[in-house]
Amino acid sequence: MTLILLSPLLHVAPVAYDGLPDSGLYAHHEKPVAPTPYRFGATAGHYRGLRCVSNNRSYPYIRYDNIRKSYKTGMSFMSSKNDIREPYEWTKKTRTGLVYSKVLGWIDLGHAGGRDIEELILSFRMGEASRKERYIVTYTQSMYAFGKRVGAGKFARWDIKRGRTPQEIQSIALSMMLSVASRFERYQSSAMFAWYTDSGFSGEDLVSDLLGFYRAILPANYQNQLQLVSKEKAIKIWDYYGGIGKYKNTSFLPIIFPDPDDPCVIKRPYKTQLPHFLKWVQPFARFNTDIVKVGTNNGTFLSLLAPNEAKK
Repeated sequence: MTLILLSPLLHVAPVAYDGLPDSGLYAHHEKPVAPTPYRFGATAGHYRGLRCVSNNRSYPYIRYDNIRKSYKTGMSFMSSKNDIREPYEWTKKTRTGLVYSKVLGWIDLGHAGGRDIEELILSFRMGEASRKERYIVTYTQSMYAFGKRVGAGKFARWDIKRGRTPQEIQSIALSMMLSVASRFERYQSSAMFAWYTDSGFSGEDLVSDLLGFYRAILPANYQNQLQLVSKEKAIKIWDYYGGIGKYKNTSFLPIIFPDPDDPCVIKRPYKTQLPHFLKWVQPFARFNTDIVKVGTNNGTFLSLLAPNEAKK
């Protein structure tokens, strides 16, 4: 049995994508308006004036900045130390696990899989291939427990005017993902699930979602660009700083955990900017046109006894 709730549309425009200090990357593009916690403009890590000199090189000490910890006990969906994998174990078929990247911090291989985005893009292509003037696309993020007998999730359902270019499709898909991903993480953080899981806004979730988006629309060997560390090194980082679920991240910015063995950094996590290969696509923002009509931006479903999601 699946119960679908269509929440009132409070924000016609979805999550804003940038806002990084002095980035200028999206300065000449119209941006949607979104609640502050969902913006990419969360404060990035800053440098202190102190510097460390080692091997004739100078390194800035790194300041802990704007990263909230949350400690809870009990059962949870969040990642554990046992999930850590070697970089070579991350393949196209990998559905679970954790790896550590010097570029993006912790990466959840499930979130970064991109299979949800592949399905979303397929929905667009089917709509474009139809003879209808407009078509409906739905994007969902969900979670299940108790052997998938109980499920819940968030979804967006948008009405699209046929005739979109591949670039427009990617742009609209990105906006849908940003919107739903943030709302889904907040949903996981709600009192309804807080007794069971501390997974909401876990430090790696949103940035992993973004990586999954790009892996789906622009397939490439991203592992080479992510500077992945060995399982042994990743476990050392985990042991030193604790589980990633303790570090809450409401933005799509990466949280970096300095090398515990490096004498030239303060051993505190910090947020940094996204790499260039996760900035190619601009999120759709022209909601004042008839290209996109938002049916719901904040749909909710509850599934009992069967792992059914909102029907697309």
